[in-house]
Amino acid sequence: MSIVEMEPFETAPNATTEERVRDLVEVLSSYVERYHGGAIEFVSYDGDTLQIKMLGSCVGCPLAAGTVHGWVEGNVRQFFPELKTVEAVAE
Repeated sequence: MSIVEMEPFETAPNATTEERVRDLVEVLSSYVERYHGGAIEFVSYDGDTLQIKMLGSCVGCPLAAGTVHGWVEGNVRQFFPELKTVEAVAE
């Protein structure tokens, strides 16, 4: 499912890029929470790399890597094409 099929992605007009990325991760997390019982937490964004933490049922899920590198990364790149990679970090 693409971000287009989820709730709208809106952020403050004067928000920094990091704040906009954080807002988008919250939208993605709400989808994961609603349909999969997991969550995605924003950790950091340095302009090239977005670090997230997988929570709930996503922890230990055999499909988590595909979710991070396929679904999350693909959706974030729609809005931030300069993104090079998304990394899932452990606690």
